[in-house]
Amino acid sequence: MSPSYTVFLLAFFVYLSCHAIAFDPSPLQDFCVADKRSQVLVNGFACKNPDDVNPEDFLFSGLDKPGYISPDLGSNVTLVDVHKLVGLNTLGISVARLDLAPNSGLVPPHIHPRATEVLTVLQGTLYVGFVTSAPNFKLIAKVLNKGDVFVFPIGLVHFQYNIGRVPVVAFAGLSSQNPGVIPVAKAIFGSNPPISDDALAKTFKLDKDTVDRLQSEFWTATN
Repeated sequence: MSPSYTVFLLAFFVYLSCHAIAFDPSPLQDFCVADKRSQVLVNGFACKNPDDVNPEDFLFSGLDKPGYISPDLGSNVTLVDVHKLVGLNTLGISVARLDLAPNSGLVPPHIHPRATEVLTVLQGTLYVGFVTSAPNFKLIAKVLNKGDVFVFPIGLVHFQYNIGRVPVVAFAGLSSQNPGVIPVAKAIFGSNPPISDDALAKTFKLDKDTVDRLQSEFWTATN
């Protein structure tokens, strides 16, 4: 076997191994309903005994109704992930309903660390976008109308903003049973314990009084 061919094979198998661990493995059984009472620590939830599985493990009801619209942001996101629908465990998918009030409803900049999101607008006009990573930090944004579909790549900061005169209703599919969410503002100014105000003042080119004021604000889980 020639040295060049050996190098090629080694590189190929390194690529395969890296690719294999970059994504969730394919399920090895029909389902793995999450057993939230299990004390076994795994990357996800342990499986419920199949003999104890019932139809309710695969059912969530209520996405036909809007969620509570918060007055500060004018929005609500109802996420149905593995915590609310245990049958999603290991299946690599979840769903969310977005409701945004007219004119100013906002789902502020946030990140899903474990999922790509694909959004479909059912009603209203929505301004959406995401920002690419370094070094360009390019804003990819679009105004969406009823029937439009937009995708937000995994791990990138993105947002949704109602610029129309009617409520927005949209549904999102996410490529993880537990996509997670990191609201940018809350993560920075509402962390527990707080990030050093000196560090934040230097980062954002603000005075410490402004940083202290921002840190004293009430940041909700969706900020």
